[in-house]
Amino acid sequence: MRLMLLTSACLLPTALGTAQARSVRHQQAAAHAAAPGSNIIQAISVKGNTRIETSTVLSYMVAQPGDTFNQDDLDRSLKTLYATGLFKDVTLHRDGNTLEVDLVENPIVNRIVFEGNHALKDEDLRKEISLRPRAVFSSQTTAADRQKILNQYAAKARFGATVTPQIVKLSHNRVDVVFNINEAQQTLIKKIVFVGNHAFSEARLAQVVSSKETAWYRFFSSSDEYNPERVKYDAELLRRFYLHNGFVDFHMIDATGELAPDHKSFYITFTLHEGPRYRIGKMDVRSSVRHVTREMMLSHIELFKHQWYDGTAIQNNTTNMQEWLQAEGHPFAMVRSEIARNPEKRVVDLLFDITEGPHVYVERIDINGNTITRDNVIRRNLPMAEGDPYTPFDRKYSKLALQDLGYFKSSSVEQTQGSAPDRVNVSANVLEKPTGEFSLGGGYSTDVGVLGNAAVKQHNLLGTGIDAGVSGTVAYYEKQADISVTDPYFLNRNLVAGADFYFIENDYQTYQSYKEAQYGMSLRLGYAYNRYLSQSFSYTLVDRDVGNFYSKSAVAQDPSLIEWVPSQYVQDSAGWSLLSQISTSLTYDRRDRRSNPHSGYMGKIGGDFAGLGGSAKYYRFKADGAYYLPLDSVTGSHDWTFQFKGGVGYMGDWSSSSDKDIIDNFYLGGENLRGFLQGGVGPRSGHICGVSLVAGKCPNDDYIPKQGQEDLLGGRFMYTASAQLNFPLPMGDDLGVSGRGFIDAGSLADLRVKHKYTDYALRYSSTYPYTPINGDTLTPRVSGGLGISWKSPFGLVNIDGAVPIRREKGDRLYPLRFGFGQQF
Repeated sequence: MRLMLLTSACLLPTALGTAQARSVRHQQAAAHAAAPGSNIIQAISVKGNTRIETSTVLSYMVAQPGDTFNQDDLDRSLKTLYATGLFKDVTLHRDGNTLEVDLVENPIVNRIVFEGNHALKDEDLRKEISLRPRAVFSSQTTAADRQKILNQYAAKARFGATVTPQIVKLSHNRVDVVFNINEAQQTLIKKIVFVGNHAFSEARLAQVVSSKETAWYRFFSSSDEYNPERVKYDAELLRRFYLHNGFVDFHMIDATGELAPDHKSFYITFTLHEGPRYRIGKMDVRSSVRHVTREMMLSHIELFKHQWYDGTAIQNNTTNMQEWLQAEGHPFAMVRSEIARNPEKRVVDLLFDITEGPHVYVERIDINGNTITRDNVIRRNLPMAEGDPYTPFDRKYSKLALQDLGYFKSSSVEQTQGSAPDRVNVSANVLEKPTGEFSLGGGYSTDVGVLGNAAVKQHNLLGTGIDAGVSGTVAYYEKQADISVTDPYFLNRNLVAGADFYFIENDYQTYQSYKEAQYGMSLRLGYAYNRYLSQSFSYTLVDRDVGNFYSKSAVAQDPSLIEWVPSQYVQDSAGWSLLSQISTSLTYDRRDRRSNPHSGYMGKIGGDFAGLGGSAKYYRFKADGAYYLPLDSVTGSHDWTFQFKGGVGYMGDWSSSSDKDIIDNFYLGGENLRGFLQGGVGPRSGHICGVSLVAGKCPNDDYIPKQGQEDLLGGRFMYTASAQLNFPLPMGDDLGVSGRGFIDAGSLADLRVKHKYTDYALRYSSTYPYTPINGDTLTPRVSGGLGISWKSPFGLVNIDGAVPIRREKGDRLYPLRFGFGQQF
């Protein structure tokens, strides 16, 4: 007798439902028709499989020879075979005591094609989908991949995109899968609405969130593209903003984005509850750590009574306390801040609770994902080693240390339980990125004119962490070539060692009357005492040449060249000289970041000593400092910063035989005193005379000043000071533009030359080239101005305009400075 048990279906949900229904009917029929004792599966026959082995098919099935024709086993076998994704259709039926399995295999994917995509590249889409060439085709997988592609377009704010899969059948049971994509236009944010705000206006809150309403000037920005994840981030930004400004009871009720009916724009609504604003009341410290007293830690409270509650400042204070304790020999000390609200008085009492955390040690450190960078390069940059105490800050600073290396696209630090409760295993997970660099560039600078540069660099040479490169610059007034190599962990120690070999040629004739050339080398060595304090040493050996100006004899042949002959002071420095110099500097840096700091301070002192051989014999001292004051609490924005900078320098000669070349002197103006020409403040001398005094010529070829023809000589002593306010500009976030206002002050004095020709009584001597000196005074010069920085598609553009507030007669001015460039 031949009875059908189950039948086939083309789609899984239909197949399962139909198969189950038929299985029930056919199994019941089989149960009545079979003779007693004959309801045993004696064999299983598999048909229709061409690629998949019969043994593999049988291994997926629940029902096996020797089992009874049990309905539950047959249903489960059917589901299991479909669940493999290998089969398009499965049919089970009974032929006597044999269970026959008829299969239709799913085709093989030949290739995957994307059509109509422009905003996303093929390779980006292939990374997201599950289908692969030479894999088994599945309609369920294709449907899931379609949704993944739509999700990618949604992340690009293209919510109107459509994706239509097409299956092209080929011979030998193969198919091409074609995803036809209609990308549609970007769905931008038309309106952002805030509901429940009373303390702050909608305009102020709009500055806090990262999502922005669409506008014509946001063509360089993606902030007006709707992104659900960004909306969640914006809700967190609002929470932090309100806590930062004293609203302890703030909570976000809802943050939603609604798509317009035409699918062309989004409306975002933030519904919030502000609550009352609180001030800080009592502040106290409680300590249960041995040798850490309340009185000791009270001085580390950086807040003051009656100030507005600031959640960010409290968290920072808590972090600073804990880091200080750990640095002072309490590695497991933990500091938590506790608050007690008083809604009637609207004050918050604050308690810093210091406890002894669990004693946990690093058992093992694993490095994962480093295919290029060597293990020891990563390990030496981690703030911990195996066997060290482990604290939450170790994990935080480990991640920062890996990011600062610049070798990885991404990095993370994870911890797992070790072999004992007081042991942890730490995993540093990294994803390598290319660290080689070939760049061609161009731009313009007010100092050197039109420029072009080329460079080949490798920041992680053979995975050793060594930075090496060759670069060259050609500008209208400058030529430069440099070969450099730096080992950040020299001899496997906390030493930074490096060497530079360079050639520089400067044509100063835009504001000087000579050229300077340098061929030299520099050896560097640095050491970090801790996270903030470091010291560096260097040795420099340079062969220099000052020249390329018209001589006195040339003027005798062509009197028209007289205006181009420099003063005697420049001519005394002419020719080749050798500089052999050792230098050192000590830096204490507590800035929050090295590039574009927002808070913190930095101090640096250093000195140079020239005379270990060579013709220059001098000593030079320099000290610089900077302080950055964030204005977050005043402006409610992270984009406002006050910065104060100052510096002082002095140089002297320790030998009477020193060359005293003017190229070694301090110079003031340009970057360190905006509004004045580079080197335009300080001692200067006149060119050879060009004004008739007696009988239409200079008496005895005398050297006297001529107005407008002066050489900038520099000096021994210099001081500078600067106050600058960095602030955002309207539309600045979207255009990458920020502004600054500044006041600069400084002065330079004390002439340093080989010989002085300032004796007025000998001005008519036949052998004495009298040349007076102007500008040799410490009277402060002051300038003020405005500047902007633009992170343009063509590179960083800086423009500073400054006018002198206080100047001396003859100072050289330069009211506008700008420069831009691009690496490509």
